[in-house]
Amino acid sequence: MIKKLSKIGNSRGIIFDTALMEYAHLKEGDEVNVTVHEGGTITLTPLRRSIDADTARDSAKRLIGKNSELFERLS
Repeated sequence: MIKKLSKIGNSRGIIFDTALMEYAHLKEGDEVNVTVHEGGTITLTPLRRSIDADTARDSAKRLIGKNSELFERLS
């Protein structure tokens, strides 16, 4: 995919159209890590935040609580 640098205020940027955003699983406000490699190649890597242990535990407890009857039938 070829994109052109555009003037955005006093800076330059690349416009990510809807198709590119969907393809990369990005949404407005997402953070990306920018890496410039030897030779000038630029890599953008989405930062995917992982949840902390407490949040994961609380979510699992809620899920199990809501679906306890289903889990009992499956066991």
